[in-house]
Amino acid sequence: MGKINFNKKTRKKRRIGTSIEGREKRPRISVYRSNRYIYAQAIDDEKRTTLVSFSSQKLPKSKKVNQAKEVGLQLAKVLKEKKISTVVFDRNIYIYKGRVKALCDGLREGGIKV
Repeated sequence: MGKINFNKKTRKKRRIGTSIEGREKRPRISVYRSNRYIYAQAIDDEKRTTLVSFSSQKLPKSKKVNQAKEVGLQLAKVLKEKKISTVVFDRNIYIYKGRVKALCDGLREGGIKV
């Protein structure tokens, strides 16, 4: 008999992630948020590869929400260079507000259809 995982974060991620899948032409943007930085990567789930990634570690210090928006803008610029115009947004276990929303808004401002 298999072990059942009652971890709240794991259950939430599984519930959200079952309906989200990325392709090469429409990758999944996965977000990870730590206390200090925010990370985003474009993933092709068919080939199981990361196409593009960007984090706020590469940016100068400023407010976290501004950094998140800048990460979205920079990621959009790199995606445009790879000729990707639409993505699927995977917010992971995070609520869609604050830094996660700012990152998504940055992607939209950069010309990516989310």
